[in-house]
Amino acid sequence: MPRSLVALIVVLVVLVGGLFVLAGRSSEKEPVRMEKVVPLENLTN
Repeated sequence: MPRSLVALIVVLVVLVGGLFVLAGRSSEKEPVRMEKVVPLENLTN
């Protein structure tokens, strides 16, 4: 196999692997929850 073909295959594998890693990282991210203390006086209006 010519060197250019081997280099092209390696670059494609790295790019596809990087895309899968990035896609996996973004889907595993949990939504941010904000817990706020609300005084009970505000709820009785």
